[in-house]
Amino acid sequence: MDQGGIMNLVEARNLARELMDRHGLTDWKFEYDDAKRRAGMCHYARRRISLSAPLTSVYDEGEVRDTVLHEVAHALAGSAAGHGAEWRAKAREIGCSGLRYVDPGAPTLDGPWIGVCPRGHRATRFRRPGAPMSCRRCGGGAKTFEPSHLVAWTYRGHDAAMGERYERELRAMCVQFGVEVSVEPGTEERIARAAASGRALVVEPLDLSVLDLEEPASDVPAGDRWRSPVSRG
Repeated sequence: MDQGGIMNLVEARNLARELMDRHGLTDWKFEYDDAKRRAGMCHYARRRISLSAPLTSVYDEGEVRDTVLHEVAHALAGSAAGHGAEWRAKAREIGCSGLRYVDPGAPTLDGPWIGVCPRGHRATRFRRPGAPMSCRRCGGGAKTFEPSHLVAWTYRGHDAAMGERYERELRAMCVQFGVEVSVEPGTEERIARAAASGRALVVEPLDLSVLDLEEPASDVPAGDRWRSPVSRG
């Protein structure tokens, strides 16, 4: 959605105020927040609409406008409407796309934690993962944890401590798949190889997670890469 160049925060604030006033929200306040996975939010009780300052800084005018109108529609439809038909009708009435998520082609922000699976699919996170995860894309979209698709993490391009729970569960998988017990870099890859070969001992199941990852850059055109959708409030 490209309707002009990248907006600065002053321009975006002025646009938001203009749109809010135009649709009767003259007594509502506007503010910025620090969200990185959510473009906007309607705060009903506080009678405020907020936009993510980090994301607004990389969006063009069309994306900012649609996000503001998305939140204005929430304010007009009321909290009970959610993202249902009543909200969608109001959104389209005032010129919003009526989409729940930001355009997949819009810029996103990468977190400092980078996860890569054995096939090179990639994801980023802003917080350290609390437990080992596997790649859902490699698993054909299934939500079942699969050790052969185990994701390895780095922080800002460097190896980093993963936390007590993560390391405890990683050691348990080492035992399960007959791999030398370790939490050192490369352990996830060794576990994944052992799991793929079918080597495993019988142990209690672990409480682990599945993660959506991007295609590696070399596999697909940039426009076709999977990305986690940025939500609107």
